Amino acid sequence: MARELRVPRALAALPAPVRWLALPVALTCTVVVLLGSWSASDDGVEVPQPTGKAAGYCRKLAAALPQELLGHARRDPSPASPYVAAWGTTSRTVLRCGVDRPDELNGEHAMDWSPTVDDVTWWSQKLTDGGYRFVTTQRSAYVEVTVPAGAAANPFDPAAALTGAVKANIPG
Repeated sequence: MARELRVPRALAALPAPVRWLALPVALTCTVVVLLGSWSASDDGVEVPQPTGKAAGYCRKLAAALPQELLGHARRDPSPASPYVAAWGTTSRTVLRCGVDRPDELNGEHAMDWSPTVDDVTWWSQKLTDGGYRFVTTQRSAYVEVTVPAGAAANPFDPAAALTGAVKANIPG
């Protein structure tokens, strides 16, 4: 015996073409909402979404960050976020607080060069575009500093310059 397809009364009252389009329209709206809510700034910088104590530490760090870093003015991505800061114009140094623990720390790259400045250890990774990525380790929140190629005389200088603010606001 075939089972009868039951259409809710609210949909049954609508003309057939409208009923046929209801599901595709609902799915399209859902996709649009999900795409619009992804955490990326207008500048293409992914905005981290820390929770709990890490979010509080990151907000404290944001308030302590300098307006100038190694001669480059602070120009944060839009929309503003307490978890992202940037310095420079075209070749920007970007700090993101509350990022996830890098997967690379579980593999062969865990032993890559990790300088320690004033009790803050920065795991480093050379990027394919010639820049560098530095991520704090052994802190209550992960802080990432991305330095594009040519943004500083020494690619580690921006991370080293931010060490004091990180140490003062993100406990180890």
